[in-house]
Amino acid sequence: MTVTTTPLRVTVWGENRHEKLEEHVAKIYPEGMHTTIAQGIEENLGGAVALRTATLDDPEHGLTDEVLAATDVLTWWGHAAHGEVSDEVVARVHRHVLSGMGLVVLHSGHWSKIFVKLMGTSCTLRWRSERDRELVWTVDPTHPIAEGVPHPLIIDQQEMYGEFFDIPTPDELVFVSSFSGGEVFRSGCTFRRGHGKIFYFSPGDQDFPVYHHKDVRKVIANGVRWARADRLDRRMPELLRYETGEFSKGGAYQGPLR
Repeated sequence: MTVTTTPLRVTVWGENRHEKLEEHVAKIYPEGMHTTIAQGIEENLGGAVALRTATLDDPEHGLTDEVLAATDVLTWWGHAAHGEVSDEVVARVHRHVLSGMGLVVLHSGHWSKIFVKLMGTSCTLRWRSERDRELVWTVDPTHPIAEGVPHPLIIDQQEMYGEFFDIPTPDELVFVSSFSGGEVFRSGCTFRRGHGKIFYFSPGDQDFPVYHHKDVRKVIANGVRWARADRLDRRMPELLRYETGEFSKGGAYQGPLR
């Protein structure tokens, strides 16, 4: 692993629609959920992080190729307007994740175009929004994302997410949640796609002040820190043609008819 002291460059992306359209959400997140999430990351990582925010209504959703190239980890919260996210931008984010950009997907981001594309499944689940108490249980206490997180992490009011959650088997299961109705859910999962690391964390419905919760903020900050690529150079996995006896390098492959 390469150790670096350069700031962790994080882009916090938020749909930012509920906050504009629903008064009760605006009261909880007057500057937008993306701002509150960014504040929680800065609160926990301090000077080790360089933050920017972007929203759906920004030009190119704020996710130009230049922004993504300068982003070590992207966080993603979306809900009501997944369909409005440009397929071109999704393809761009997908390419950067495979090249080594980290991705932290939050709550209803499970149904975002980018998460579904990376998972290759429907990413559907069971849900109920009746102010359930959620207990987030750490099932991998040695994982860096679980560092400093209480067991259980208690969220007094939250939307229920329940199994079956149609995702691939996670590379690592860090947290599971239980709810007032008895449901359970794989609420903290990691995946690797190409050179990129992905963390999905489910708590965070817009109707509740979950992103003000100090322990939830700790988990997200830990996830951001974990998702930074182990390698400094970012590039897509590529197909290389090797000559006999050539162990150190390959030649670019131009296709079977060239």
